[in-house]
Amino acid sequence: MKVVVLANSMQTPWLHRYATLVAVCTLFLVVAGASVTSKEAGLSVPDWPLSYGQVIPQMTGGVLFETGHRMIATVVGILTIILAIWIARVEKRAWMRRLGWLALGGVVAQGLLGGATVLLLQPAPISVAHACLAQLFFSVTVAIAVFTSRKWQQGPEPVEDYGWPSLRSLAILTPVLVLAQIGLGAGFRHRAFGLLPHVIGAMIVPLVILLVSAFVLHQFPKHRALRPAAVGLLAITLVQIFLGIAAYFARLQAAEYPLAMVLTTVAHVATGGLTLAASVVLAIQIRRNVRAAVSVESAETSQVTVTS
Repeated sequence: MKVVVLANSMQTPWLHRYATLVAVCTLFLVVAGASVTSKEAGLSVPDWPLSYGQVIPQMTGGVLFETGHRMIATVVGILTIILAIWIARVEKRAWMRRLGWLALGGVVAQGLLGGATVLLLQPAPISVAHACLAQLFFSVTVAIAVFTSRKWQQGPEPVEDYGWPSLRSLAILTPVLVLAQIGLGAGFRHRAFGLLPHVIGAMIVPLVILLVSAFVLHQFPKHRALRPAAVGLLAITLVQIFLGIAAYFARLQAAEYPLAMVLTTVAHVATGGLTLAASVVLAIQIRRNVRAAVSVESAETSQVTVTS
C-alpha cells in the first residue's frame, strides 16, 4: 500500500508546487487587501465590476492601492479555477476534489463580498466578512498544499492522545479562536467597535496556542509532522504579538508617521493570516496523527466483548 501511495505522489509533484504558488499569491492578496484598509482606499475606484481601462492611467494614491488589490484578486481567481480543475482531473481522493471546488466557491464568494463592500460604501458587517473570508481562503489554499505534498502521501505516524485536555479537541478550538480574533481585528479596522475586544482576544488566543503547542512538543518531541507544525505556529504567533504591539503604537502616532502605521498594520494583518493557516495545519496534523485516548473502562469492556 505504501509503495502505491508513493507512486501516486510521484505522478503529481507539480500539483503540489502549483498549490503552493496559489497559497503564496493568496498571501499577497491578503497583504494588498490590508493595504487598502490601512490607506482607506476601498472607495477610490467605485466602478466595480467595470473594466480597469478608465482607472489605470490614474493609478496613484488610493486608486493605485485599490486597483492593484483588484488585479491581484483577479489573478488569484484565475489560479484558483485552474487549481480546482486540476484537482478534479487528477485526484482520486473524493474529499480532495470537494476541497478544490470549495476553494473555487470561496474565491467567488470573496469577490462578491469585495464588490458589495464597494457598492454599499463599506458597511462594517460585509467588510468584516470580506476580511475573515480572505484569511479562511488562504488557510484552504495552504491546506491543499499540505494535502498534495509528498510527506502527506507517505502516510500518518499514529500516536495516542495522553488524555485531558484532549489535543484533538484543542486542535479544533485553536483555529476557531484565531479566526474570531481576526474578526475582532477586522471589526476594529472597519470601526464596527472599539479596540478593547481585540486586545482581550490578544491575551486569550496566544495562551491557547502556547498550551496546545507546548502539549505537542512535550508529548511528541520527535514526531516528524507534529513537532514542525507546533514550532511553526509558536514562532509565527510570537512575531504576531510584537507586530500587534507595534501596530498599536504606530496607530497612536499615525498623524506624524503615517507610513509606519500602514506598514505595521499590513504586516499584522498578513501575519494574522499566517497564524490562522499555521493553526489549521497543526489541527490537521493532530487530527490525522493523534488517536483519541482510550479509557481503562472502555478497554476492559472491549476486551470482555472480544473474549465473549
